[in-house]
Amino acid sequence: MISPPPKPKSASRRGTQSEGTQKRARRAVSRATAPAANGEPAPTPLNTDVVATSASRLGLTVRDTPATVEIVDQRAIREQGYRTTTDTAQGAVGVLSGDAAGAPGGFSMRGFTFGEVNVLYNGISIGPQSITSRVMDTSNLDRVEFLKGPSSLMSGLDAIGGSVNYVTRQPTTGAIRNELDTSIDSLGTYRTHFGSGGSTAVQGLDYRVDISPSKINSFIDGDYQNLTNFSTQLNYRLTETFKLWGAVEYKKDEGHAYWGTPLVPIAFSGPNAKGGVVSGTAVNTFDGSILGPLTVDSRTLKTNYNVADNSTGAHELWVHGGFEWALANNITIKNQVYDYGARRHWYDSETYAFNLGTSTIDRDRFFVTHKQHVSGDNADLVWDSSLFGLENRFAAQMQVSRNEIQFAQEGNPNVFPADTVSVLNPDPGLYGVPQPNIRNSRLDTLAGSIEDRLRVTPMLALIGGVRVEDITLARNGINFDGTIPAGQPFSKTWTPASYRAAYTFEPVRGLIFYSMFATAFDPAAAGIFSISPGASLQLTSSRIYETGVKHLFWDGKAEWTLAAYDLARQNVYVRINDTTFTLAGEVRTRGVEFAGALRPLESIKLWANIAFTNAEYANFFNFEGSSWSGNTPSNVAPVIINAGASYRFSNWRWPVEIGGSVRHVARRFLFEDDATTMEAYTTGDVYAFVDIPGRDTPWQGLDKMRIMFRVRNVADRVYAAWSDPGYPDQVYLGAPRTYELSASAKW
Repeated sequence: MISPPPKPKSASRRGTQSEGTQKRARRAVSRATAPAANGEPAPTPLNTDVVATSASRLGLTVRDTPATVEIVDQRAIREQGYRTTTDTAQGAVGVLSGDAAGAPGGFSMRGFTFGEVNVLYNGISIGPQSITSRVMDTSNLDRVEFLKGPSSLMSGLDAIGGSVNYVTRQPTTGAIRNELDTSIDSLGTYRTHFGSGGSTAVQGLDYRVDISPSKINSFIDGDYQNLTNFSTQLNYRLTETFKLWGAVEYKKDEGHAYWGTPLVPIAFSGPNAKGGVVSGTAVNTFDGSILGPLTVDSRTLKTNYNVADNSTGAHELWVHGGFEWALANNITIKNQVYDYGARRHWYDSETYAFNLGTSTIDRDRFFVTHKQHVSGDNADLVWDSSLFGLENRFAAQMQVSRNEIQFAQEGNPNVFPADTVSVLNPDPGLYGVPQPNIRNSRLDTLAGSIEDRLRVTPMLALIGGVRVEDITLARNGINFDGTIPAGQPFSKTWTPASYRAAYTFEPVRGLIFYSMFATAFDPAAAGIFSISPGASLQLTSSRIYETGVKHLFWDGKAEWTLAAYDLARQNVYVRINDTTFTLAGEVRTRGVEFAGALRPLESIKLWANIAFTNAEYANFFNFEGSSWSGNTPSNVAPVIINAGASYRFSNWRWPVEIGGSVRHVARRFLFEDDATTMEAYTTGDVYAFVDIPGRDTPWQGLDKMRIMFRVRNVADRVYAAWSDPGYPDQVYLGAPRTYELSASAKW
């Protein structure tokens, strides 16, 4: 299906379509509006002409959706150098992200983190992010969709802070297009991607295939990830109104892990204390001693405290397919069946606690393995009609799924008493022989949802939706010594309902005001697969009030959005350590988010955004009876600012573009006691690339080659990028200044 390079003469016509092809693309069974092709300008400065499938089933564009939705498409991914899905958070307003070793690909959004932000794969949830997410290359993705605030209407459990949807590249109709990308940086990271798509010799059969092997090297000794992503899809248009499709995706990652840099007292480091990274105090996980004032030691910025034979990895396989059928001009039905399987493992020393008495690092040992299988079916209906003479669109979906997962994790803590290593020259040692406890969980879900948009006047539309679910969890297990865990086996059923009610008002073309109310739910005490009879079996209730403005003007050259919200989550439990949960009462978040982008000339792009977030606990008394009310949850920044600019010398024979971006993140707290502060930081990236026309290369049929040079973290800032509150003795540092050279070609 991959075509050979065509003759140069025909290359100039490759992007065109016949009139018949253009007509077919407008039919109901065609693919929904998508971001512009790679390297081309976005449809609007903030990409609001895109249909975000994770935000609504009504087929609304981002601009017409009464919620905060942001799209980071493949064009932005390439220009800004977002190599992994974690990096794409830099392209969204007020979003933080991090790759904690035990929960990579985590996000912080509107005051909520980890499993409180749902991660979707082509709109499908496979479970809490904190146990299912992996480091993932962006090359095979068409776009990443960020939906802010409670969104259980769309994705069910865990969508409190919002949801993040990864959308795989799709087949296209027309001439076959191929692309090849490769890059290497000063840390030894290399990436390669090949992609191809278009129409085959079989009438109506289109394809897409992408493969991207890569190695992500860290600045930390021995920390790396080998990644392999493969995805392919076939679309077969049997008629103008009926399409079949099938897709396969395979992902593999394996490597060694970095679990953070230990916090140490300034008194220990002396002149080697690295200022401006962390401050405050911390409690040693093992002996309860209080450390402070804190720092990170400049001699340990690249030190890995993990065992020598540590290992982390996963194998994942998606198989899914379905059909889309336009029954009539105003009725479309779709169905998708899917099957997902995964195996994951971690073997590590995870905790690195500074011992005041010996001035050494106390460590633990822990391992976890997963065997997961998810299968399900989604059926959708979209119906355009007239209600009381008014334009109306109705959408409905039925979902049925089964999610089974088996955990094996260290069951005999006495096998590995905490060992001790030097702060400056740690002897890594070995893991040893694991003795596992086994836990089996099965989650059966039946969900029905409806959405409706009624256009009351040409300017005013009312939009609402309801989702009702029947969720049953069954758990059983066996300990390493053959005993049965207390309270198991057990099962629990919930029947939650979630809602969204909103309006949009467009008094002037391109200027839209909106307000919305929405709710969500998730387990109170832990991720859905971790709860047990000893913890709260209730669901939390969350709600949001949001109002905002979206404005596209100046003939599509300028765009801005503004949103203000009030979000509350009640009946919240917080994990204090591996075995203890405590009732935290309520989390309340209020915030304002602004984004703007401008293209005053075809050669100039300017963009900026800022988010103010005030998140705090209410009625929170810890397990010792002390009040933590008013504290801020971990990894929540009160202010995040992003800005960037680029200029393209488009009149040159070989067009050149130069650009840069800056990111400021205010201080955050490492743990719910707010005793340890991760200090504010500002970083900047710069890049330059040249586009070489195919006519100036020795390769016949080449459309264009791009050579790019990028510098990340130009000022070489040392900063605390992320924390895992389950490991309050350490912090994850951001990468130092790195240099990257990349090349890409299209034909």
